[in-house]
Amino acid sequence: MILSMIGRRHFLTTAALASSATALRATIGTKPHVATNVYPWMMFYRRRDQNWNDDVAAGLAQVATSGVNGFEPIGESAADVRQLGPLLEKHKLEMRSLYVNIKLHETAAVEKAIRGVLDIAKEAKAQRTKIIVTNPTPIRWGGLEDKSDAQLKVQSTALNELGIEIRKLGLTLAYHNHDAELRQGAREFHHMLTATDPENVKLCLDSHWIFRGCGNSQVALFDAVAHYHTRIVELHLRQSVGGIWSEAFSMEGDIDYTRLFEQLETWQLKPHLVLEQAVEAKSPNTRSAVEAHQLSLKNLLQAIQ
Repeated sequence: MILSMIGRRHFLTTAALASSATALRATIGTKPHVATNVYPWMMFYRRRDQNWNDDVAAGLAQVATSGVNGFEPIGESAADVRQLGPLLEKHKLEMRSLYVNIKLHETAAVEKAIRGVLDIAKEAKAQRTKIIVTNPTPIRWGGLEDKSDAQLKVQSTALNELGIEIRKLGLTLAYHNHDAELRQGAREFHHMLTATDPENVKLCLDSHWIFRGCGNSQVALFDAVAHYHTRIVELHLRQSVGGIWSEAFSMEGDIDYTRLFEQLETWQLKPHLVLEQAVEAKSPNTRSAVEAHQLSLKNLLQAIQ
């Protein structure tokens, strides 16, 4: 998947960039691959008092109806991933990436946690998955406790080890964060990317969690992009207006996605695109999950084609 030109006039200002852009556009197929993570579907279902897990088969049928051609599930076990296979195939949805949570900050839990993720990764590989996205779990979901320096060192060492094992499988491990990792000078976020080998641990850039975790700061977001862009292999795409998650993804809003895509194009990066336009309490409530994803996809494709 290659990001095509955004803001073409910006790149045409130099012959070198124009030539590069032409070469990149020539490699783009007629239907760019765009996936969706399961999380936004869960949130859309929840606000209608429905549970995604009650009927995953019906849910995936809706995902396919939205027009995306990829699906990124949250892998709970190898068995769960195995059961998804026939459903994804039925609806022509590729699982190029898979998301897992893992507890890595406690030494006693590391070995078992890594074995569990590797079991999931092996099953995902059998279904042609390429990227394993992982977010090391916080001390307590929704809590304000920060990991100690000792816990961060344990976690980074374990994350790097997981990356080594994932590479042995021929897959890529991509680190993901939420807002908690940006507390206290973003020490957890930066340590995971400073203390690990870039060959073992790549980055799933979730622009909005960095933006929100740093006090709704685009300065912080684009500084992070500047520091770690060589590790970006996947994008989680979410937009907000006035700090509130939009109902559908758009290039316009709090985050300057035109600038982000232009920078990635300049560096000739080819991240996997995953819509994660979830809704929260104050989000607009005017569209169903399918309608919102159809509009998100339309807005994204207009920008990258």
